[in-house]
Amino acid sequence: MKTILNVIWLVLCGFWMFLGYLAAGLLLCITIIGIPFGVAAFRIGVYALWPFGQTVVDRRDAGAGSFVVNVLWLILAGWWLALGHVVTGIALCVSIIGIPLGIANFKLIPVSLFPLGKEIVPTDRPLVSGW
Repeated sequence: MKTILNVIWLVLCGFWMFLGYLAAGLLLCITIIGIPFGVAAFRIGVYALWPFGQTVVDRRDAGAGSFVVNVLWLILAGWWLALGHVVTGIALCVSIIGIPLGIANFKLIPVSLFPLGKEIVPTDRPLVSGW
């Protein structure tokens, strides 16, 4: 079932959201200071490309620094990537078949706003992040 949902997701919105994250990552990697932000954009972009079967967990070893960097991320790229998820989520919820995909799009909003201090793990892996 995960594969079927991922293929439908890829066709309807996953590829376009991936391109948005790719563009954000490339723009952020222009400067040396922006490279960590670009890497975060690439990591989330791959998650947005094929999200079913994966989940986002908080990293236990993330400190106060990740909060400060998340605020910078929110200003630089997070708000418009989250806006992309809102728009595509609403568009998907118009049809009955798209409602589960729209809900999945809405679940990507928190990680698109504050990605640092989070880890993307397979759903079948035990949640022992940060050990």
